[in-house]
Amino acid sequence: MKTAFRDKLKESLSSILPVAAIILVLSVIFGVSTFQFVLFLLGAVMLVIGLSLFNMGADMSMLIIGEKIGSVITHSRKVWLIALISFVIGIIVTVAEPDLQILAGYVSEAINSWVLIITVAVGVGIFLTIAMLRIVFKIRLSILLIAFYIIAFLLAFLFVDSSFWAIAFDSGGVTTGPMTVPFVMSLGVGVASIRSDKEGKDDSFGLVAFSSVGPIIAVLILGIISGAAGIEYTLDDAGVATGNTDDALWQFLLGMGTYAEEVGIALAPIVIFFVLFQIFARVFHKRQMIKICVGLVITFAGLVLFLTGANIGFAPMGTLIGRGLGKVAHGWLLIPVGMLIGYFVVAAEPAVHVLNKQVERMSAGAIKARSMMLALSISVCCALGLAMLRVVTEINIMYVLVPGYAVALILTFFTPKLFTGIAFDSGGVASGAMVSAFVLPMAIGACSVIAGDAAAYEIMTDAFGCVSFVALMPLITIQVFGIIYRGKTSRIKRTFLTVEDRIIEYEVN
Repeated sequence: MKTAFRDKLKESLSSILPVAAIILVLSVIFGVSTFQFVLFLLGAVMLVIGLSLFNMGADMSMLIIGEKIGSVITHSRKVWLIALISFVIGIIVTVAEPDLQILAGYVSEAINSWVLIITVAVGVGIFLTIAMLRIVFKIRLSILLIAFYIIAFLLAFLFVDSSFWAIAFDSGGVTTGPMTVPFVMSLGVGVASIRSDKEGKDDSFGLVAFSSVGPIIAVLILGIISGAAGIEYTLDDAGVATGNTDDALWQFLLGMGTYAEEVGIALAPIVIFFVLFQIFARVFHKRQMIKICVGLVITFAGLVLFLTGANIGFAPMGTLIGRGLGKVAHGWLLIPVGMLIGYFVVAAEPAVHVLNKQVERMSAGAIKARSMMLALSISVCCALGLAMLRVVTEINIMYVLVPGYAVALILTFFTPKLFTGIAFDSGGVASGAMVSAFVLPMAIGACSVIAGDAAAYEIMTDAFGCVSFVALMPLITIQVFGIIYRGKTSRIKRTFLTVEDRIIEYEVN
């Protein structure tokens, strides 16, 4: 276990240190207070340790549980059981998702937090059920995705106020975070494992994609039902706290208590479901049970530390830096800074590491985790560049989302099936806690300065939406990656066949 933690710690340091270094430089440039500086440093330490513990805990618990549940329920051959358990898992895992809780906290003045969380959870539950049934009945992923995204855009344009659009599409991005992804992806692997056809492995990906589009549609329907129109963001002075070093330590201790309670409540349904599953299915032996229980405890500790560091250390710093950048050249400096942060921030997302390892495993090493990380880094770099451009220029979010998703969905007809699933899964996992806890506050801070008196409304339409952009770009980048990969594979195969034919000809002669 010590070796595993040491390896995870190295990964976490390499992931978070580049982002932390950029933030430190910016904090010096904009004259951040010593108190806020100390908060950030303590937050960075918590993020590193929390990410390390979470990754280790997920490997020991979530991945194993999800895969076994997927295998067992599919072996039953009972469609109603697959549908029911998928629906329940979708809800309980989503309620526990820290990324969603962060977003719900930002919009709590406009939309009740628990109303938003439950709406998103039900959306995930329904669409995870659809995703599982798709694997069982071998329905093409791209066809369903095209249909559901058309429905989403029609709902947005025809029935929902524009101030609600960014929240809806951001909800799709934050849903698939460090809690949801390990469970959902392993569930897909478990279900696909019992299929005898060669396409079963390809179909194991795509569950995260449905877990992303489901909340978008669910929140848009919430907007229709509630009649939400002209919603505004409540501005406050978050990020300008003052105090001494002792106060900083006390803030973290209080924060840890708060997040420990929240994570405990959120994890409780998962633990209960796991216990009930073991009682009725009896699939885990004693040693596995001990390992899973230890893994769940480690996951709990990791998430508490991660959320505490992200919300108390990183979020206020994001707001302050955003305000500083918004004052420079009317905010145009935001674009290169956003792109630089975007390139590195994706590596700090816990769910990304889970996805990359799963991809490398399912592709038998053909798709390296390192290559996946590079592709995602470039994607998020471009995404945050566009997001910050929108903050500065106030471009309508649909001017980016509509053509972006159109390109992504068209590419599904030219990309290998495996890469289509990976791409749409990647979009969900790239937009995680770090984007919500640092990048979004930075955009809010910048928008509050650039928009001036209209900031309360403009923040809802221009600052929010960062998460949706981060969720969009990997869909395009990874599919292009897949087309290139297929081309290289085809050339290798042709070369091999040519050489083989020559050998055969030589032997015959």
